[in-house]
Amino acid sequence: MKHASVQMAEAMSDRLIEWRRYIHQHPEISFQEKYTGEYIASVLAEIPGLSIENGVAGYGVVGRFSNGEGPTIALRADIDALPIEEENICEYASRHKGVMHACGHDAHTAILLGAVHIIADQLRALDWRGTVLFLFQPAEEAIDESGRSGAVYMIEEGALEKVDAVLALHMCPWLSVGEMQVHDGASMASVDVFSGTIEGTGGHGAYPHFGTDPIWMMSRVLDTLYSLVNRRISALDPAVISVGKIEAGHASNIIPTKVLIEGTIRAYHEETREQLHDHVKASFHLADQLGGKGDCTVTRGEPALYNDAAINQALKETVTTLYPDIIIHDAPFGMGGEDFSYMTKKAPGAMFFLGCGFSDGMNRDLHTPIFDVNEDCLQMGAAIMAESAIRYVTCKEPVE
Repeated sequence: MKHASVQMAEAMSDRLIEWRRYIHQHPEISFQEKYTGEYIASVLAEIPGLSIENGVAGYGVVGRFSNGEGPTIALRADIDALPIEEENICEYASRHKGVMHACGHDAHTAILLGAVHIIADQLRALDWRGTVLFLFQPAEEAIDESGRSGAVYMIEEGALEKVDAVLALHMCPWLSVGEMQVHDGASMASVDVFSGTIEGTGGHGAYPHFGTDPIWMMSRVLDTLYSLVNRRISALDPAVISVGKIEAGHASNIIPTKVLIEGTIRAYHEETREQLHDHVKASFHLADQLGGKGDCTVTRGEPALYNDAAINQALKETVTTLYPDIIIHDAPFGMGGEDFSYMTKKAPGAMFFLGCGFSDGMNRDLHTPIFDVNEDCLQMGAAIMAESAIRYVTCKEPVE
């Protein structure tokens, strides 16, 4: 016989799909999720006993079930979309030009809405103590002018005060429905941005020997940047430096006076992160030895995502109870970043990747115009999130 949480998730499959498709059709980018937040609040308003706080960290929503003193667990879903023009042709395609849910946040939100309903129905019949929080977080995909993302603002506004555990999921298009990926410890990278300049005198393209050429200097700087990970960092230590933007000049026969280079620095470990910052800055000063002037600033983004081993173990026990045939992969999630990492620094937590891939062989990768999810994963995600929270607040010996 199927577990109660699985049965309830399957019974609400149509509603999960309805919520996901509505949100997908009406995407809003980071810091602009006004109507998304209002929609979430309207769905939550139908649930008896749930307290709701709107306007958290901008347009975020926090729901809460509380029943006396006891453990507190928070479940988090991000709600913002990306500035991408959707290429999918389907009835639920984005109606907002140039904006798309290309990272699965529409699915994350629908899953958490489903989890709230399942938890509400089950806790009425259970002996439980504590608090279950539902964090619908805005602005995961971007930072504002102060360098803050939605997770930072939620933490600053007290959303994780006295929280003992925090759990989140992420869509995983490289795994099929019925599979998931977990990993203890560092599992996604810290994300920092560097912006450097190289200055020379410039001059006429016919007479480069009369001046100093910042583009020639740039070639030496780039060569150094691209060799840093291989020659300064252990091959066993995950790290990446990538250049994404170069600006220089405006005519074919004029050597410019200045070159701008921007890129990203990513690492799993804080010591490596700091080493890369120092090496990148030093690389730009090679221009000082070549007759020019180099400078570089590094802007820190989110830290590496750290998954708590005890919470992961409880998660895996829950998942295998609900879905005995599920395939669980244990591997890091890659060099992408996630601002959920701020939350797992504030409270013990974990994120897992849930398979949402199709069986047609088409690569619908994250952050692409054709990203989509196999909606069969929605009920599975809702059951897992709900049952994880239920076990946490009904367990006689909660996870330390």
